[in-house]
Amino acid sequence: MGVLKTKGIIIAENNMSDFDKMVTILTPTGKIGCAARGARRPKSLLMAGTQYLCFADYMLFKGANSYSMNSCDTVEIFYNIRTDWDKLKYAALITKIINDVTYENQNTYKILQLLLNTLYMISETDKNLELILSIFKLRLLCLLGFTPEIKKCVSCGKEEEISCFSIKDNGFKCKNCEKQDTSSINLSATTIDAIKYIIMAPAKKIFSFDLSEQSNRELSLVAKIYLDEKLEQEYKLDL
Repeated sequence: MGVLKTKGIIIAENNMSDFDKMVTILTPTGKIGCAARGARRPKSLLMAGTQYLCFADYMLFKGANSYSMNSCDTVEIFYNIRTDWDKLKYAALITKIINDVTYENQNTYKILQLLLNTLYMISETDKNLELILSIFKLRLLCLLGFTPEIKKCVSCGKEEEISCFSIKDNGFKCKNCEKQDTSSINLSATTIDAIKYIIMAPAKKIFSFDLSEQSNRELSLVAKIYLDEKLEQEYKLDL
């Protein structure tokens, strides 16, 4: 038993009894399920800090089998996401994915950083939401250990004439090798460069580019199929 002071973001919330909540907090050291007693009371000091997508400093009490929230100090609530249905749909899908791939006592510092950067882009910019989602998916897969081969053809090792992304073999393939791979997705040079950038760029700069409509569709297809295949689940936007 003891007290845990941590930064974190609420990625899920559920009502308990008349005035309590159960929240799921992503922290730098893993995902925590936590009871927030009285958080739904009108004058509760926990009300703001226990809302979905709230990023805050939390003081948690660890009991024998569970956590309960003592206090919280709100840092960011991503207000613009809450007031825009399209932005909220994308944020909901992103937090669902995060919830599925994280657990307690895990080093999630980089995943938390990626989530916060992604939510900031959704909330504070007019950047194409599908592009933001694609970048998030590919970068997350890298953090989970599914970094694709992007420097050469994954089959023959050739560095020239890269033309497609192989879902089956986890990376780029050249024109010759793609002929024997039914899982390959043909890509333009621009999309190939975008995938390289997403994987190799510093964390704070991964969103600093835009794509044409065609390249955006290609990137979206690669990101969706690659993520669904690696996580063994199909992720769809809620309509």
